[in-house]
Amino acid sequence: MSTKSFKTSLRVTWADTDAAGVVHYSNYFRFFERAEEEFYASLGFTFTDLRDSGLWLPRVEAFCQYKKPSRYNDVLEIEVSVEDLREKVFRLGFKVTNKASGDLLTLGHLVIVAADKQAGKATKIPLSILEKLRPLAKQIL
Repeated sequence: MSTKSFKTSLRVTWADTDAAGVVHYSNYFRFFERAEEEFYASLGFTFTDLRDSGLWLPRVEAFCQYKKPSRYNDVLEIEVSVEDLREKVFRLGFKVTNKASGDLLTLGHLVIVAADKQAGKATKIPLSILEKLRPLAKQIL
């Protein structure tokens, strides 16, 4: 991922693991969303701000490629980058590493559409958000 990224850390809890003692695959999507929330906060807005403005950010694609397992009490570093930015859609990339070992654990992405909550349709990403995402974007279309 490029230097235009955001990093945050989280600790794997017991509830994140499965019977094999490793993080259940579905939990990486929760980790992505936790990192996404921290990313937005670093840019100066929250999901509450979006909701109150009538904006909804549904996911239209979610992908995760698993490289190595993570276990209880591991501290993970999650790097978030804006891989693609369009008028109504953006793609966030995620890179998860074990903070202690530096091992790459997962790569993933979410494709997110800006939508008007009332109309239930795609809408332009508000300029206030676009201006915050644009300097971080690897690709602008």
